[in-house]
Amino acid sequence: MMSTFLSRIKNSFQQKGSMVQIIIVNIAIFLTINVVGNLSHLHLLPYFALPLNGEEFIYKFWTLFTYMFTHIGLGHIFWNLVSLYFYTQIFYLLLGEKKLLSVYVMSGICGGALVLVLGILFPASFANNILIGASAAVLGVGGVMLIYAPNYRVFLFGVLELSFKYIYLGFFAISTIIDLSVNTGGKISHIGGALFGMLYGYQLKRGVDILDFAILKRKKSKLKIVSHNRPNAKESKISNEEATMNALLDKISKSGYDSLTKAEKDLLFKLSQKK
Repeated sequence: MMSTFLSRIKNSFQQKGSMVQIIIVNIAIFLTINVVGNLSHLHLLPYFALPLNGEEFIYKFWTLFTYMFTHIGLGHIFWNLVSLYFYTQIFYLLLGEKKLLSVYVMSGICGGALVLVLGILFPASFANNILIGASAAVLGVGGVMLIYAPNYRVFLFGVLELSFKYIYLGFFAISTIIDLSVNTGGKISHIGGALFGMLYGYQLKRGVDILDFAILKRKKSKLKIVSHNRPNAKESKISNEEATMNALLDKISKSGYDSLTKAEKDLLFKLSQKK
């Protein structure tokens, strides 16, 4: 089982998609701050962390974006990226790769903006504080799936089968709700990021993509490529499986994951393992 689990991780990274790009940026900034900064005796964290002081933020406005890729502790970045990997596997299957980066960034911005506004309104409570970490963005990615496919069956570490909603809510409770007096600003950002993700998932179930801007839309080509070569049995089987997979994903995109029957959900899971 462990070899299968590790094989899936290897295959995911070989896709070189948005998830890998996000991970690379997180690691690059982590090494820049902790290795390059220490070797050069430069304190680089203030150039990446989000200050929760309105006046200071004016001069560091870019940090509303950079903070969600910034970590200083090895454990902090490790668990955030592990969570991102886990959520992304389900996200890719049901929604595809293209939406991931937009959801990650917007969740992070909403989480950071929520804390920043509270810091401006209640300066005494957030005086001299900064915000770093990918948690809000990662919880936003998971929040989409919480609403869009709450009952999706997940084999945790390839062993324990649970509905996704129980895994997400359990993680959210442990990382956010328990003891809000510790890392208050960070946990408030978790709430902001998760709320955006849930809003996005809710709108998707209604058939509305709030991140699909008209200027970025592309018209689908109506041309068909007709092959005069007769496909062999193997090619025909692959073609049929792809057509079935596309039909299931189209149904999910229109009506949500819960619109699938049990047989369709089982078939989707079986086909996804062959991708």
